[in-house]
Amino acid sequence: MSQIKSLIGSHPSEAGLVEHSLTHRWIWQAAQWPGFHWDQVRLEPLLREAHTNLGVLLGRAGTASAELDAASVLDNLLQNIITSSAIEGESVNVASVRSSLARRLGIPLDETAASPTSSRTEGLAALMMDAVQNTQVPLSVERLLQWHTWLFPDDEPRLVSIKVGQLRGQEPMQVVSGRLDKPKVHFEAPPRDGLEGQLDRFIAWFNQSATPTLDPLLRAAITHFWFITLHPFDDGNGRITRALTDLALAQADAQSIRLYAMSSAILANRSGYYRILEQSQSGDLNITAWLEWFLQTLNSTLQTALGNIGRVLHKRRFWLQFHNTQLSGEQRKVLNRLLDGGERGFEGGISAAQYQKVAKVSKATATRHLADLLAKGCLEKLPGGGRSTRYHIKLTDSHTP
Repeated sequence: MSQIKSLIGSHPSEAGLVEHSLTHRWIWQAAQWPGFHWDQVRLEPLLREAHTNLGVLLGRAGTASAELDAASVLDNLLQNIITSSAIEGESVNVASVRSSLARRLGIPLDETAASPTSSRTEGLAALMMDAVQNTQVPLSVERLLQWHTWLFPDDEPRLVSIKVGQLRGQEPMQVVSGRLDKPKVHFEAPPRDGLEGQLDRFIAWFNQSATPTLDPLLRAAITHFWFITLHPFDDGNGRITRALTDLALAQADAQSIRLYAMSSAILANRSGYYRILEQSQSGDLNITAWLEWFLQTLNSTLQTALGNIGRVLHKRRFWLQFHNTQLSGEQRKVLNRLLDGGERGFEGGISAAQYQKVAKVSKATATRHLADLLAKGCLEKLPGGGRSTRYHIKLTDSHTP
């Protein structure tokens, strides 16, 4: 039989949380708001998987600690900032954000990697670092307003005027799509009157909920849903919501949060993200479906992070095997691209023409280099031949990640 757990009250019946029919349009209009409840039995498999993935991630990170240096942490934090902005359709100067983060992490960048920073990139970096580093600092309205100020620096031009570092104005806060003459309202936030009280209640819960009685991953999911539903600012609600989620996850485990970027998985399924929010915000106080979606997305994020660490370990084993092998600088450059994987790693193997382009050598030299790498056991041919011949890293049982 399903087990119903609630955010308030020891039994659903005591808090009046089981709603048999909807008498409201938005979830915050429910009589017992914010008395969220959920089906614990449905969530248990996803929670077990997530905690297992987190344990494995930390274990592998420990094994690869020499390679997972500060630069790797920087890359993960950078990815979280970039993708959180991209979810809202905003682009950022990647090189500038990297420089802003590097300064805060104390990582020196060479002249080719360094880039001028701006008040915007400094603010984005400050927000991210505050969320993942200052886990012992209590949440407060003032802290949230500071985050909002970092998101929208004074010297940044804006097409629409917004209240920066302040709660939103009296106008209805709606998420709308469609034509101007036939708009579709996907969600309307609670009215401005009473917003301070709503926010105070959320903050009090956040500061008091880090207890063994509530799974920390469920706490992060509830944090995300509750705050985005309040929508307390004119703009930037999504990005601050995801920063709050990172803070909750960092409070659960300050080590692992630096190894993955959940915003990346949300961006990859942005339509699903908005769809489950709309569905849950117009439903009753049973948020099981939202919690399932959040945990599934977190597990996807952790699997990606595990794959990244697997490549790091594989790269280390590869170079331990071939560290004494005589290779040219061009050959090492291409091998590292293949070993790094990802978007730039030629997952389907590399052709002679691609080798020529990456290594910046002639066609004859590319052919000679590839033949040499084959002979030395660094590469092997993939099925196919002729001009379509492709090559990838040669794997052995003892060196498979």
